[in-house]
Amino acid sequence: MKIVLVRHGESEGNVKHEINDNPLRIVNLTAQGRAQAEAAAERLREIRFTHAYVSEFPRAQQTAAILLRHHDLPLHIDARLNERRSGMDGLPVHIFNDEANKDYLHYKPEYGESFLEQMARLRSFLDEIAARHPDGVVLAVSHENPIVAATALQAARPELVMRNSVMNCGSVELQWPSPVAAPPQ
Repeated sequence: MKIVLVRHGESEGNVKHEINDNPLRIVNLTAQGRAQAEAAAERLREIRFTHAYVSEFPRAQQTAAILLRHHDLPLHIDARLNERRSGMDGLPVHIFNDEANKDYLHYKPEYGESFLEQMARLRSFLDEIAARHPDGVVLAVSHENPIVAATALQAARPELVMRNSVMNCGSVELQWPSPVAAPPQ
């Protein structure tokens, strides 16, 4: 299966440098985020997606709706594409980063998940979707952290890619099952 993971467009939370890891708290795309999604839709227009998935977050769903304007596909919501859980919803991003930077791979907030746990969540998603659509070309609209976790699954040493970034409406293309997948932790 080929999967194209796309990060949502710029959100109100991105502008405020604020954590939003609760999908029930509405954080929308900004005008810039909608423009980024429009540009990504044009960039991805020629890809013949067979299936489309999105996280539970409104900003990801708004992005996916724009991306799918050129594709006649139903959109499936999957919580495994959600943002990394930190239990710090509404707080400044630097509070999470200050703690996580001490041991990014293993840091687990009291009400959150570690990077390794996030990788396991993404592995579950990728394995299930690949089993369902082995010859599919799948669009998945998600968030920076889960996309980085998915790329870490293809790295022999996840710690070398765990701090990578993905710009708003940036995309990463993966083949799954991966020929060089990181071992389960």
